Amino acid sequence: MKLRSLHLMTTIGFLLSAANALAGPGHNKDSIGQPGDSKEVDRTIEVRMGDIFFEPKAIEVKAGETVRFVLQNEGALLHEFNLGKAASHAAHQKEMAAMFQNGTLSPTAAHDMTKMDHAMGGMKMAGMKHDDPNSVLVGPGAREELVWTFSETTDLEFACNVPGHYQSGMVGKVTVR
Repeated sequence: MKLRSLHLMTTIGFLLSAANALAGPGHNKDSIGQPGDSKEVDRTIEVRMGDIFFEPKAIEVKAGETVRFVLQNEGALLHEFNLGKAASHAAHQKEMAAMFQNGTLSPTAAHDMTKMDHAMGGMKMAGMKHDDPNSVLVGPGAREELVWTFSETTDLEFACNVPGHYQSGMVGKVTVR
């Protein structure tokens, strides 16, 4: 019985941690810009990603500029292109770890878990999904796009928040002029 209570307390702690991460700075998109209109793109920037790198390592944009990022994953692993500040990446990394833990993400793919319920310690938890507007997952060999209009915010990064990737150097700088 004590083991079951401990499992339930651990599950509740995990859920509260996930809720705090979802409410954290990683979801305040106003401070970094907003999704752009694909019909009003000012320029296109191609970004290569692999195991474990981005090319280019730095990007310069103008405040108010709408950029179409064309993202090519040349690696064998799932990668993410996420625009944000360092604090938002730290919060998002917790979310990504939870998605790996519950099976929403794997090292090579994203899985649609939105229609599934997970029983955790007798409680049901709706499936999570990766749907932030400032972020896109790119599977091995895949090509994706993200259109973004930048604000005047400084200290931005583009990063892969798949567990361990940011820490291994899969992060670049965005300079807004």
